[in-house]
Amino acid sequence: MRIMYLIGTMNPRWGGPVEMLHQICQALAEEGHKSEIVCLDAPESPWLRESPCEVHGLGPSVGKYRYSKKLLPWIRGNIGRFDCAIVYGAWQFQSLGTWLALRHGEIPYFFYPQGGLSSWSFDVYPLKALKKKIYWRLAEHRVLRDARAVFFTCEDERVMSSQAFHPFQCNGEVVNFGTAGPAGDPDARRRAFLERFPDLAGKRLLLFLSRIYPLKGCDLLIEAFSSVAASDPTLQLVMAGPDQIGWQAELQGRAEALGIGPRVTWTGMLSGNLKWGALFTAEAFCLPSHFESFGLAVVEALACGLLVLISNKVGIWREIQADGAGIAGDDDLAGVTDCLRRWLTLSPEQRWAMGQRARDCFANRFHIGQTARGLIQTIRNHGIGT
Repeated sequence: MRIMYLIGTMNPRWGGPVEMLHQICQALAEEGHKSEIVCLDAPESPWLRESPCEVHGLGPSVGKYRYSKKLLPWIRGNIGRFDCAIVYGAWQFQSLGTWLALRHGEIPYFFYPQGGLSSWSFDVYPLKALKKKIYWRLAEHRVLRDARAVFFTCEDERVMSSQAFHPFQCNGEVVNFGTAGPAGDPDARRRAFLERFPDLAGKRLLLFLSRIYPLKGCDLLIEAFSSVAASDPTLQLVMAGPDQIGWQAELQGRAEALGIGPRVTWTGMLSGNLKWGALFTAEAFCLPSHFESFGLAVVEALACGLLVLISNKVGIWREIQADGAGIAGDDDLAGVTDCLRRWLTLSPEQRWAMGQRARDCFANRFHIGQTARGLIQTIRNHGIGT
């Protein structure tokens, strides 16, 4: 089967969706399927060379919407080489452009909202919410309506998306997502991380690994950590991730005001050996997100045998809790603080057992090989590539 993937950007700073697209293309190739990525980055963008499959950069695109006049001609000129298209992400031109190019059914397309239809930000950013609602009525709802299927990564995302925007009409399906486990020697990864951050040696690390962004609950985590930090002087909060909106300085100021400034380490974005080293070195992973359709970093933590502390707004929290691989709570200060306190009451033996269950949870539910096979079967269920 030949699949055309369309996404706004392949810049790794945009996090999980980019990394998962790299991995699903590699896993599909191992299953004998061909994937090509169409993005709206400039063709000379250095990150385009990092993909395991062929990438077509049709930029430079215009603004955050990433409009490119090259997209429609490219799709129409290459339709015959593909069995289907899969669109990643709403609110950028790759979704409307795909609809404009394929709305007459030349080949079927599928659509991943990637959590983009959440209503969480409506109260926080009312003007942005209004713009989205207007654009939804004018254009975006048509993309979902005419897709062969809309792929949600969990049932929570499917339900929440249907409540956020109107009119809402689509053939929604829950399709499992996943990632590859870490390769290489865990001890070597730990050494690389501690060589880069030697002050963390001998500490009990609580790791946040995501974007520094309000949706992710960074402020809640800092407040909650301040409530438990005094229980053990070796506890250290590691905040790892890119600061996309310039929020980090405010959060650092809050940590100082709470008296925990030296107890919080800010690493910036981690990738490769440093990312895996952080995961292997930490004692627990925490993501108190207000909404997360999947949570790639959560699954990577599970793959490393790391127990996870997450909010019940992370789409896969039920599976993790059912497998005994982590602790989930509400996405407010009381909920996050309770998760941290429950973690700290665990004995070393209980933490070790939870880590073993985390590995099992990953292997049984979220390995990328299962994701690739499940995706191909779902596409075939729609009469494509049979």
